[in-house]
Amino acid sequence: MTPSRLRTDIGGRLAQLRLARNVTQEALARDAGVSLRTVRRLEAGSSCGLDSFLRVALALGVGDAIAAAVPAIDIRPIERVRARGAERRRARPAKVPAAAATWSWGEESRD
Repeated sequence: MTPSRLRTDIGGRLAQLRLARNVTQEALARDAGVSLRTVRRLEAGSSCGLDSFLRVALALGVGDAIAAAVPAIDIRPIERVRARGAERRRARPAKVPAAAATWSWGEESRD
């Protein structure tokens, strides 16, 4: 799925939800504290800010469902012990071991 496809799908779902609750775009915009144009753009699948999206979702009463879409990560006790009680704050790339120099017969240095 592409970001564009996902925006269009979510926008359509928001429009269906709004219509199922018999709420006009104007009323939703007012309740969410966003502009009418923002609601129209969201429903059309155009890009908008995360804050605007969340305001509309909360106004429609689906804020909990949005929060549930991104699972909370619980650190297992053994991982907390390994990290000495600290939680990870940054991601870093995995260390790639340096390639060992290949050695073959007859390549010794003569000092």
